[in-house]
Amino acid sequence: MQEPTHTETTYTALGFYHKISHLRADTWNALTRDLGQLVRLKDESRAKNLVKAIDVKLTRLEIIEDYHAFPSKEDFRHIWALFERGEYVLLEKVVKRLVRALISESYRRRHVDLSETDADAEDLETLDALNQLRRGHPASNSSAQPYFELLIVDNCSPQEEEVVREAFHNLRRPEDKFVYDVVTARSFEDALIAVLVNPNIQACLIRFDFPFKSKYNLSALRGYLEGLSEQALDSQSEADRSILLSSMIHELRPEVDQFLVTSGDVESTASRDIRYFNRIFYRETDYIEQHHTILRAIDSRFRTPFFDALREYSKKPTGVFHAMPISRGKSVTRSHWAGHMIDFYGINIFLAETSATSGGLDSLLQPYGPIKKAQEYAARAFGARQSFFVTNGTSTANKIVVQALIKPKDIVLIDRDCHKSHHYGMVLAGAHVSYLDSYPLNDYSMYGAVPLHEIKRTLLAYQRAGQLHKVKMLLLTNCTFDGVVYNVRRVMEECLAIKPDLVFLWDEAWFAFASFNPTYRPRTAMHAARTLRDRYRSEEYRQEYAAWKAEFDQLDPDDDATWLEHRLLPDPDRVRVRTYATHSTHKTLTSLRQGSMIHVYDQDFRQRVEAPFHEAYMTHTSTSPNYQILASLDVGRMQAEMEGFELVHAQVETALSLREQLYSHPLLQKYFRVLKNSDMVPAAYRESGVESYYNPVTGWNQMEEAWARDEFVVDPTRVTIAIGNTGVDGDAFKNEYLMNKYGIQINKTSRNTVLFMTNIGTSRGAIAYLLDVLMKIAKEFEYRWEDSSRPERKIIERRVHSLTQELPPLPDFSRFHDAFRQREETPEGDIRRAYFLSYDEENTEYLRFDNGELQAQMREGRDVVSASFVIPYPPGFPVLVPGQVVSEEILAFLQALDVTEIHGYRPELGLLVFAEAALAAPPDD
Repeated sequence: MQEPTHTETTYTALGFYHKISHLRADTWNALTRDLGQLVRLKDESRAKNLVKAIDVKLTRLEIIEDYHAFPSKEDFRHIWALFERGEYVLLEKVVKRLVRALISESYRRRHVDLSETDADAEDLETLDALNQLRRGHPASNSSAQPYFELLIVDNCSPQEEEVVREAFHNLRRPEDKFVYDVVTARSFEDALIAVLVNPNIQACLIRFDFPFKSKYNLSALRGYLEGLSEQALDSQSEADRSILLSSMIHELRPEVDQFLVTSGDVESTASRDIRYFNRIFYRETDYIEQHHTILRAIDSRFRTPFFDALREYSKKPTGVFHAMPISRGKSVTRSHWAGHMIDFYGINIFLAETSATSGGLDSLLQPYGPIKKAQEYAARAFGARQSFFVTNGTSTANKIVVQALIKPKDIVLIDRDCHKSHHYGMVLAGAHVSYLDSYPLNDYSMYGAVPLHEIKRTLLAYQRAGQLHKVKMLLLTNCTFDGVVYNVRRVMEECLAIKPDLVFLWDEAWFAFASFNPTYRPRTAMHAARTLRDRYRSEEYRQEYAAWKAEFDQLDPDDDATWLEHRLLPDPDRVRVRTYATHSTHKTLTSLRQGSMIHVYDQDFRQRVEAPFHEAYMTHTSTSPNYQILASLDVGRMQAEMEGFELVHAQVETALSLREQLYSHPLLQKYFRVLKNSDMVPAAYRESGVESYYNPVTGWNQMEEAWARDEFVVDPTRVTIAIGNTGVDGDAFKNEYLMNKYGIQINKTSRNTVLFMTNIGTSRGAIAYLLDVLMKIAKEFEYRWEDSSRPERKIIERRVHSLTQELPPLPDFSRFHDAFRQREETPEGDIRRAYFLSYDEENTEYLRFDNGELQAQMREGRDVVSASFVIPYPPGFPVLVPGQVVSEEILAFLQALDVTEIHGYRPELGLLVFAEAALAAPPDD
């Protein structure tokens, strides 16, 4: 393959940062191979081509490594010098040492001097690599000082840079909790690209004066730098430019600790809006003060208050006289039969098992110590005002929020295909439920999400009926199981224009990781709430709203079409930002199973919600919460703050690599078609026009545009593959092929799709294994076809046709029966009354639809009404809820399903429905 030109190399390296770490690792490995071939070649013409290829790779790597502390700029000057002198044998040794240091991450633990070429130095790198393999991962060496990199933004010369780097190196002490190295950015743009491509950067020191432009073509920053110009920034004062840079770094990576070193009027600067700086230093402040301040800031994120308290507790000798025989491991260490539990789990889990809330520990139900502090840290990490730990899953977290905010007969707008916990939460709260329909993806037997037009139309219907004051909450799933993500800010802004005090509950069970990536973060509930709160407080917004209102009033405000077809803005004097999010931390970040969190950004929480929230929390939370789950939530938060950016970035990279192979391999394409953006988001909801994030020529360069503009986008880390061309349905493919043959686990299928979810633990090796398995399966289908007789081929063709052409349309929510409705003009129903009405056996009966009995009753004019939730797996949401009228479309869908698991349906009896007499009876108040 022809090597790219220098311009193309720059674009590849920096034009789009999503795959920068893969590019970095692969280029170093390719360089090692090229050098190995070069030093052994005798053919001069081939040697010349290899020298050119090495030159290109070194140029590419120099751009990338300019934003990393190792290898340093001095190291690269040494590498270039060897190359230019033609000392290829020595260069190969140096590059091999460097690559081993990167793989083993030995540069984190000790200084690696690439100018040393003796055998001892090489042996150290080899030993580090071997140790890494033995441990599984270098991070498992818990005794090592955690390593990070300090970004210094300063337009200094190479000589000055080395002086500064050496000054900070000399401050290292064995007793320091952390060790760090220095990387320098010489311009505004370089500072931004550094925090994007270098996840090791945990702190930033902005010093003195620096220009705007980088020497590189940083096309990755186009979206972030929109509206800024070199001339405008060059005319700014040192303080203004530093403050602007600080705000942009915070937007990209809010976890990075920032410090300002100024030579100007430090007192005046300190009195300005410098919210993103931890501290300001005057230029004469000595390095040692900066050093200790930086380490203290890192330590504030590294702390795990409850996990540390639990570890300390486990070391204490205590007498156990409470109702937990397993506490301190006593019931198993003394056992003749249960000792294998200790062999399997280790002793520490038992030493830390207790129900004590004192002695350095804390009470989850009324925290005052380390749990309280851990929850405060979680709020900081996720951008919330308050955060709460939940030890029995997001199903419970959802019910807590609903119970705290919803009173009986309050109206809740909710997407019909949400998680079942929400439907049951509506029953418990006594809410009157107004179901919203998501757009269907009939070709793949799945739903997307609820269009904003549908939400606004429903709110306006309540406004016309004079019932808008009863609408309390909008409850939506962001992102869906299949990866469809809302434009959260736009949904909230336009809904608040219609009802300024509407409460939002965003079920982000599958989206906790999104807070730690700059592309994903703006579509999270907490970020959107904080952004809108700041926006509505500004004078600029007041002016924007006044101009919008004047223009809007020239239209016909009394016509619903005006509200539906135009972008809406809320009144800043009336709007209240009231937002809740629930996270299944254990699903996408580090936590033991059932570890979840509730995040709150509610301006009225203290005045109106805190007391009922506490009661709801007490109602649903065990008085004996699992401390191991709580400790894992604490550690998971710390990990997300310290390395979430790196881990999520790697997750995205592995998903993009998987997608890229599936998009481009002919045999894989024949049987497995990856659903792209346009497959899962109709054109009406893609303002950007982006059909796929991937282009074979330009790569992954359209994702940001879609995520910035479109009503819905697809999370690329959820890889949905259409398998209809295999002739095997999703459930059989999951069990018979993936799990039984190759041990690959997935937990989401539809009739003709399977979902592969990457996460922060997914490695490139795992992706390679999956691709290998899919190749084997594809070849198996090839052989099956080649070896089949004509009748057998007809059978395969019929199966393929059934899975690709004969797909039942997904049914919308029909309606609640009039017995469970309050008024005709609005659609909400009393799901609680329907649910408990079915408890009396005389109120219900079973009707079968497989023999036509139920259909016959419907043809005679009977409204057949479900008395239970009916939930097929897949798709895993209720197609019927208590009080809902059974429609022909729902029956057709149920009859077309070829799944064996349908909760709420008993094939031998049929559907549980209400007897007609029960529906005629007046409500029992």
